[in-house]
Amino acid sequence: MTMTVPQSWPAKSITEVQKLLCAPGMPFEIETVEIRGVPTRVWKNAHPSLAALARAGKAHGDATFVIYEDERISYDAWFRAVAALAAHLQSLGVQKGDRVALAMRNLPEWPVAFFAITGIGAICVPLNAWWTGAELEYGLANSGAKVLICDPERLDRIAPHRPNLPALEHVLVTRAEAAPPGATRMEELIGPSADWSALPDADLPESEIAPDDPATILYTSGTTGNPKGALGTHRNLTTNILSSGYAAARSVLRRGDPLPEPARKTMLTVIPLFHATACSATMMGAIAGGHTLIFMYRWDPVKAFGIIEREKVNATGGVPTIAWQLLEHPERGNFDLSSLESIGYGGAPSAPELVRRIYEEFGALPGNGWGMTETTATVTTHSGEDYLHRPTSCGPAVAAADLEIRAEDGVTVLPAGEIGELWARGPMIVAGYWQNPEATAATFVDGWVRTGDLAYIDEEGFCFIADRAKDIVIRGGENIYSSEVENALYEHPAVMDAAVVGIPHRTLGEEPAAVVHLSPGMQASEAELQSHVRERLAAFKVPVRILFHPETLPRNANGKILKRELKALFEPA
Repeated sequence: MTMTVPQSWPAKSITEVQKLLCAPGMPFEIETVEIRGVPTRVWKNAHPSLAALARAGKAHGDATFVIYEDERISYDAWFRAVAALAAHLQSLGVQKGDRVALAMRNLPEWPVAFFAITGIGAICVPLNAWWTGAELEYGLANSGAKVLICDPERLDRIAPHRPNLPALEHVLVTRAEAAPPGATRMEELIGPSADWSALPDADLPESEIAPDDPATILYTSGTTGNPKGALGTHRNLTTNILSSGYAAARSVLRRGDPLPEPARKTMLTVIPLFHATACSATMMGAIAGGHTLIFMYRWDPVKAFGIIEREKVNATGGVPTIAWQLLEHPERGNFDLSSLESIGYGGAPSAPELVRRIYEEFGALPGNGWGMTETTATVTTHSGEDYLHRPTSCGPAVAAADLEIRAEDGVTVLPAGEIGELWARGPMIVAGYWQNPEATAATFVDGWVRTGDLAYIDEEGFCFIADRAKDIVIRGGENIYSSEVENALYEHPAVMDAAVVGIPHRTLGEEPAAVVHLSPGMQASEAELQSHVRERLAAFKVPVRILFHPETLPRNANGKILKRELKALFEPA
């Protein structure tokens, strides 16, 4: 299959498609409502709350919602478990607005806990399962979590820090052989997943939830200091359902095809659910559409091939790394992967070559998009012929969102083709940062979010990310803020000067590397400094290479380290 764009394409312009799909009475109709004092265009038909979405999910009945190893959970069984756990959380005293943390790998219990928490108006705090004990302690303390729902691995990491968390009253642990001291096994409350279908057919407890009430706190590392908690609302999360549906419909109309009847799909979900991409952009739409999500204990390309063949998986992806591994693994030819219709990804830079090869070698349509934790995932989407035609773009904004490119003054809007800071607005923008009014005021302005990304928009509205204004390395979709790693290096007594940069990696996008200058008379090896960082931060943040600089690091007149010069040190001679 060769990469060709039909001569008749596009059948309709972006503007024409938007007028058709968003007309009054259409599923993607748009209305204007006031959100935090700002008139905002929203999807008129979005679910009003996550409780409403969960009830809509229950209507899919015996359709399979989650597959994990040899476990298969129907929508009906999932909802019974959600309702039972929600009632238990209320019996523990969890009320609307209370924070309940969720720290586990992708297990069937994850979507049960998420909707049990948010379905009663409490705020779910999904913590990064890769974090160290100290990082998890920070998330629990900063959010003021009253209850923690976790798996045994996370509990082991958190246990030594429990005395520092007086607000944490209850811990529920799933898949533990025995209840550790101070914790309750979730199986004692709702049983193992095989028994969820036998739980009472109860509704979620009644709770008054408005669309703009808070629902989640997702932590995003800050360029300075500790991670910031992005406070997401029910509207933020349910917006993604129609944003994704709109984008899919737009591709079809651009092609000139009639809109297809809705059909259930099977998705291999390999990115962690604590990310906005998996939680918001994937899980929300899956529940609305009655699709099947397959979770893996850990990513393994050969196991993934087997799952795709056996379960007739229609969609997978997440980050470019996954797509590269599917393409390049030597055992790929041993499996029937013909069911794949789309391989989507975001969260890391990707090469145009990847777009072409997905289309040519899988016969699947590549998909990409742009969003961030502060936008609850999807703002732009890019798929099908549009992506093949513009492989370096992240696509146009969905109809309910607006993008602007602004000059350094943060006010002047730049014309098409000019590079400036990307600003985004719409019903997916979070309410602000949890208990951080200064950062909130600096980042969220009159309904807009300052993204920190440098970009330009072409005449047709397609967005192109040019560079990142924030000091950030994106490794396989995981954000690594240079300052966090630099601070860890500075804690080593031998380090006098340190800078972290991203170095290119073909499948991960980039990896963190460091340049350090040691204090006079002091010594340290690369392995010693890597070990030092590993003790303080999650493993994916550890620099893969550390170079030693004989002098203090080069700086400009303002004292800012010249990282471009340092990046050149890692280039092959």
